[in-house]
Amino acid sequence: MKNENIQSLAMLRLWQLISPALPVGAYAYSQGLEYALHAEWITDEDDVKQWIQGQISHSLCHLDIPVLKRLYLAWSDNNESDIKQWSQFLIASRESSELVAEDLQLGRALAILLTDLGINKAEDYKKSDSASFATLLSLAALEWKISLTEISYGYLWAWLENQVAAAIKLVPLGQTAGQKILLSVAEEIPAAVEIGLQVTDENIGMLAPAVSMASALHETQYSRLFRS
Repeated sequence: MKNENIQSLAMLRLWQLISPALPVGAYAYSQGLEYALHAEWITDEDDVKQWIQGQISHSLCHLDIPVLKRLYLAWSDNNESDIKQWSQFLIASRESSELVAEDLQLGRALAILLTDLGINKAEDYKKSDSASFATLLSLAALEWKISLTEISYGYLWAWLENQVAAAIKLVPLGQTAGQKILLSVAEEIPAAVEIGLQVTDENIGMLAPAVSMASALHETQYSRLFRS
């Protein structure tokens, strides 16, 4: 019974970390989606689904999830060198200044929150240039006994939910259309996590030219709902 209670609490903590109510500001970014819609690269529900699905299946599973794994293991080993190395690697892999700014803002905001919640290891990342979101999320997962697989699922789900929320505002899509996209794209998450957790060091990385260009062009877009 005690183990079941620990597992149940870990699941509740996971829900807390991936909740839209988590005060880190993830809702403020569209990751290039706003420009893609502005330029009419994306025009309808099916386009949105393919845009999001493609990133989970071909990008995040080859970069974010493998690095999240290495950060989780580095925190577990108290290996400060590896934590810094992989956090900086992830920041350096962001292909526009907007994507870099987003990752740092989310990471620092989560560092502040975790420090206030008693996770003292987050203190040094409140103003750090290597405070990626995955760095602090993996720390919280370890501290709250969330497994690597579960936090990997949670990471992709949170990203997916934020993208769908942005699309609902921008396309615009109805709430039912948004739920259809969530239902469909979520089916890609198990395979993406499985792939991501098996990627070797030398194969970590991804290329998503359209997303990178959309993000860079969004920085100078005349009218924007989302941050750049």
